[in-house]
Amino acid sequence: METASQLPFGKALRDRLGPPAADPSLLESSPRSRVWRIELTGRPAVLKQLVEAPEAHERYAREVAALRIAGRASGAPVVPALLGTDPGERVLVLEHLDHRRPAADWIVDYATALARLHSTAGPEDAGALPRWQGPAAADVSSFLSLAEALGVPGQRGVRDELHALVDRLGRAEGTALLLGDPCPGNDLHTPDGVRFIDFEQASLGSGLMELAYLRVGFPTCWCVTRATGPLLERAETAYRTAWHSETGTPLPDAGLADACAGWLIRGDALVQRAHRGRTDHLARLPHEDWVWGTATARQRLVHRLSVVAGTTADHGELRRLRVLAAHLRRAVLDRWPALRPVPTRRP
Repeated sequence: METASQLPFGKALRDRLGPPAADPSLLESSPRSRVWRIELTGRPAVLKQLVEAPEAHERYAREVAALRIAGRASGAPVVPALLGTDPGERVLVLEHLDHRRPAADWIVDYATALARLHSTAGPEDAGALPRWQGPAAADVSSFLSLAEALGVPGQRGVRDELHALVDRLGRAEGTALLLGDPCPGNDLHTPDGVRFIDFEQASLGSGLMELAYLRVGFPTCWCVTRATGPLLERAETAYRTAWHSETGTPLPDAGLADACAGWLIRGDALVQRAHRGRTDHLARLPHEDWVWGTATARQRLVHRLSVVAGTTADHGELRRLRVLAAHLRRAVLDRWPALRPVPTRRP
């Protein structure tokens, strides 16, 4: 166990916040950071240090910038208060929050808070964070190769349709503050409402890209969950209502189907972050399956295929993808009939 004197808690933080009490507690975190629960003048706080790893300085800068933008939320906070920073050590000190077991319909309050988080950024924040990055042409090729490998070649024109999708997603307008990993586990359900943590991948873009998580089943997360029809409708309505309340503008209807389709064709959304950008994970699926968190890769694929086949029913620009997704889902289930649906309850 580390003592307070061994913490990365330098003079600047001590001058501002006072010295931490003895016996800090090391908390569970990703391999990209170290996190402690500490005591500051009688109140608990969280000390987070981004460790030496690829893009550590960029991840730290993103987190600090996002927390400062999100700290402007009107009404109830949507993030922990940022108490202090030490850029030289890539350290943040945050308000400690008590997390309680989420209710069965947690996704509704989550969606409300997510919309409020997204609404905290605006045009004046351009340049404070990178723009959101969607799928690329290589993702199109990988997805169509997977379909062919499973005996479901795309109909004529589907490749052009998917390249047009990639182009639309790349040009998607919006100045929303995107968490980058809005997963169960990065939401704290406190007595005062939901707050979000872990902004190392934060960006600016269209909020629809993260609203799609509710349908697609949290594509970048270990904790895949599937919302049932009525619950999903409540959650999406809650998001749209909160967005309109905060911004004074309605959320555009167009774009959600595109966002869901974009998550479907991204092979990197089948593996945890440490394994992304290294290989074609869609090409692995015909030969192997692997468990990540609450579901296997093939389970994730089947769920996303079902969502896209349904969400694009009235989307003329994705009519060929809708047919391909439905046929590919059937081929996957015919080949691996033991695949079960992704869970409806979060751990």
